Amino acid sequence: MSYNRKTVKKIEFFISFILAFLSILPVYPQSQEFIALDLSKEGTFFDTVLDEEEDDDDPVKNVSDKSIYKKKQGPLIDAQKAPEAQKNMSVEEAEHGFFLYNILAKTAKDIYNLEIEKTNVPSQLLKDQLTFNFEKGPLESLHLWSAYQMNFSTQIPEKGDTDSNFNVGLINILIDGKFKGGKENFRIMLDPTRREDVPFMGPFFQDLYVETHRVKNTSILVGNSRTGVGIEGTQSPYTLSFVNRSQIARNLSNIRKFGLRVRGDYSLVDYDVGVYSSSTNFTSFFPGHEVNAWTNIKPLGKTDGRYGKLVAGGGLSSGEKHNMSYFVSGAYLGYDYKKFWTKLEYAQADGSNGGTGLTDKKSQGFFATIGYRLTKKIELLARYDVFDADRHKAGDKRTEYTLGTNYYLKGQALKLIFNYIFCQNQDRPDSHRLMVGTQILL
Repeated sequence: MSYNRKTVKKIEFFISFILAFLSILPVYPQSQEFIALDLSKEGTFFDTVLDEEEDDDDPVKNVSDKSIYKKKQGPLIDAQKAPEAQKNMSVEEAEHGFFLYNILAKTAKDIYNLEIEKTNVPSQLLKDQLTFNFEKGPLESLHLWSAYQMNFSTQIPEKGDTDSNFNVGLINILIDGKFKGGKENFRIMLDPTRREDVPFMGPFFQDLYVETHRVKNTSILVGNSRTGVGIEGTQSPYTLSFVNRSQIARNLSNIRKFGLRVRGDYSLVDYDVGVYSSSTNFTSFFPGHEVNAWTNIKPLGKTDGRYGKLVAGGGLSSGEKHNMSYFVSGAYLGYDYKKFWTKLEYAQADGSNGGTGLTDKKSQGFFATIGYRLTKKIELLARYDVFDADRHKAGDKRTEYTLGTNYYLKGQALKLIFNYIFCQNQDRPDSHRLMVGTQILL
């Protein structure tokens, strides 16, 4: 008995799904604070904000010069290369007896040979196996994938006991679909990560949107997506540089809201404008409104990268929730040249509705990061990060000095992270933190 290509494809999907599912069984998440990371080279604004990977990004190159993103044809196995005991079998018999082993071996070999050099967009280890194209029906393609971020941290206060923890920053299950014609797409992202003091179903539905690209260089999105002011606060967690976001990103942004969003990306400028409900995690229907606007200027956008990539941006977020008004503004400067990159960002808030929830505190913060790609796989990082939670209150400023190393085994699809953080606090003892993390995108 032989198996046709459709049957084999179903078997490949089933095995890949089981492997992805089994990979999360022994994991018991404890904290939401730590999120993993990288940004060896900043991508387009679309890539940074919504994890989108355009066809011309092509971040994958196989060692054998045959990308696993392309479907391989031909028999499942070569009978001449089968085990000694099977040499006298026909190809049909060999396929029947060893097709499960062959599919597993082929998948493992493809992953082993996969070489991903670009790190400014998220790539997945099983993209080939978990992407499906349709000839009939409303869908053109469907891509199933998942993301896992974990870290082990040891905090050493200058006064007090050392505390060590294993944390799961996130577990994401994503469904990316493209409708016939390729002009519209959708995303459903589920987050089953268990968190302390947070109802399970609260943050379970994360990204939930439909998007159209019928206007050139423009995207119109309706649904739930990551929004807010600032570059790092709205950036995909799969391309961050450190285990933790900066303090202004953690406190003033890093949240999803439901609304209408218009984004444009041109050679010299890009923008992101949206009108949203001020509710988060679908906790209430419409407690108020929020308007976000951000613009980036790219003065070197027409120089083909000869002098590097320079981006200067700024924006604001204004809204009200339960009759409490808030306003956040920010500015950004980033430069990328060959192996070196740097970014600086400032934000000020008169009340906010970000990662730490709704508050009327008047806060501000600033961070500066530099990075150097020592090799295609090794990156060195340093960050200065200061945040004042209440400008009208003395003694609550927090400063973090971070040194980091990223090792990209398979680009963003599989990487290791090491961070050392010195936390200088005005209202508590200073501390040192060592963090070792990993990211896996299947």
